[in-house]
Amino acid sequence: MTVDVLYFAWVRERIGLPREQVETEAATVADLVTELTGREARYEAAFSDLSALRVAVDQQLTDFDAPLSGAREVAFFPPMTGG
Repeated sequence: MTVDVLYFAWVRERIGLPREQVETEAATVADLVTELTGREARYEAAFSDLSALRVAVDQQLTDFDAPLSGAREVAFFPPMTGG
């Protein structure tokens, strides 16, 4: 399956891309992260501490164990703060 993967804030800075299309066999978001970190060191750096990241699948906040079946978009970003 092909998914659009979006990166925001420092995740984008570490990877060097705002978005990309990824061909994946991943069943869950965690599986996708494993595939991405196996690509290059910049992905490994971006995903080195998953507790510092949030994820959304098709614009719905979710956990890293969320299934990807039928997903069109996955976004990674740091936690947001308000004020």
